Amino acid sequence: MTRKERKKRHVWEHFNSGDRNVDSHPPVQCKYCLKYFQRGVPERMQAHLDDKCPSAPNNAKSHSTQQNITSTIESIDYINGKMVRKRGPIWEHFYLIDKYEDPHPHVQCKYCFKEFKRAVPHRMQTHIDEKCPNSPNVNLRSTQQNTISITDNFNDCAREEEQKSLENLLTEALSSAKIPFSFVDNPLIIQFFKRLQPSFKLPNREKIEEIERQMNDNIQSRSLNKNEVKAFELYKEAAEKGHIDSIHNLGYCYQNGLGTEKNEIKAFELYKEAAEKGQINSIHNLGYCYQNGIGTEKNKIKSFELYKKAAEKGHIDSTHNLGYYYQNGIGTEKNEIKAFELYKEAAEKGQINSIHNLGYCYQNGIGTEKNEIKAFELYKEAAEKGLIDSINKLGYCYRNGIGTEKNEIKAFELYKEAAEKGQIDSIHNLGYCYQNGIGTEKNDVKAFEYYKKKVILTKYSLEEHDYFGRQMN
Repeated sequence: MTRKERKKRHVWEHFNSGDRNVDSHPPVQCKYCLKYFQRGVPERMQAHLDDKCPSAPNNAKSHSTQQNITSTIESIDYINGKMVRKRGPIWEHFYLIDKYEDPHPHVQCKYCFKEFKRAVPHRMQTHIDEKCPNSPNVNLRSTQQNTISITDNFNDCAREEEQKSLENLLTEALSSAKIPFSFVDNPLIIQFFKRLQPSFKLPNREKIEEIERQMNDNIQSRSLNKNEVKAFELYKEAAEKGHIDSIHNLGYCYQNGLGTEKNEIKAFELYKEAAEKGQINSIHNLGYCYQNGIGTEKNKIKSFELYKKAAEKGHIDSTHNLGYYYQNGIGTEKNEIKAFELYKEAAEKGQINSIHNLGYCYQNGIGTEKNEIKAFELYKEAAEKGLIDSINKLGYCYRNGIGTEKNEIKAFELYKEAAEKGQIDSIHNLGYCYQNGIGTEKNDVKAFEYYKKKVILTKYSLEEHDYFGRQMN
């Protein structure tokens, strides 16, 4: 069987070789540099001609190598007999300060005159594209940045809306199917949602519970609005028939805008009408209107008389307010003993503000002997009932060891709790703790933030009040 001869390649023309009919890979020798190859392999022979043979003509080289050579030649200039790389378009934007033949000459930007002692094209391009304030590209750059910013903002908003929508749908689905919310904390469920919708951040159980509460609040709010209108209509109908409690309730609706537009003058008139008929809550509320100028002019004496009248009928809030009036001499002569007795009476009936004020009396010896242990106990009782002023005072007791052992960590925690609920003195005290490292690590930045918040809430200026030197309340 005769072996079929392969088609002779172009590369063989540049080598002297033996008989290829006898051996398909005979020994070969380069015609130009006389390099000898024991075994002729076309790929190696071509590589020799392209890269290694110093005397190989261009027609012996492969097509791609010839292109590279042409490209290299085209990219070279000869200046004063010296070979220099050709300058690209970026060089048009720079003045040459050094000799042209230097491959990295000293250059200066034509637009902002920034100098580069060693010109590097990609750095020059970066300067023109991103840094030069007078570059021809600056308007384009600004437009591109604005477009990117607008697009990013739009996409962010769209993603947020989609996230909220999916969270709400998931919450409704779990709730309606009565599936426990812990379902979303299952690792397999988390993995499933990641594959199903990678952009969706699966909320955890706490987040789902929060979303459900918000949904319920919205439903309840809509329901209450409908109920408030109905309640107002029923109170009005009954009040017109002379029902005393309905007259009072109608006044309350007008005072607070429940089921109708807010009308403080109308509220005052209705409280007055019901009070004259002996309605105890209206007597108290009428005193409150005179105290704060709601629907009428302020009149502390009339306010005092009405609180006293309601207190004598057993109204607890009026008893507390009467104690406050005696303590501070509002609408009557100051009488701290009487104030203490009234706070005590109301506190025993569970009036939370009286519990706090009774503690204040014991702390400062107002109308009674000073007793810091009792003060601490009363502040603690009111704090446990949620009164934020008492939470702050309890923190103050722990901070200074009033009626209890000194505990700065506990004080810091209580100030933080009250501050988060908006208690202004606690906001200041929390800043003081951060400033001085009381119950926490020292942090002047946080201290300033809390002092600033206190200033904003109290509408004072930092120039008028040096909060960094003030003692705690």
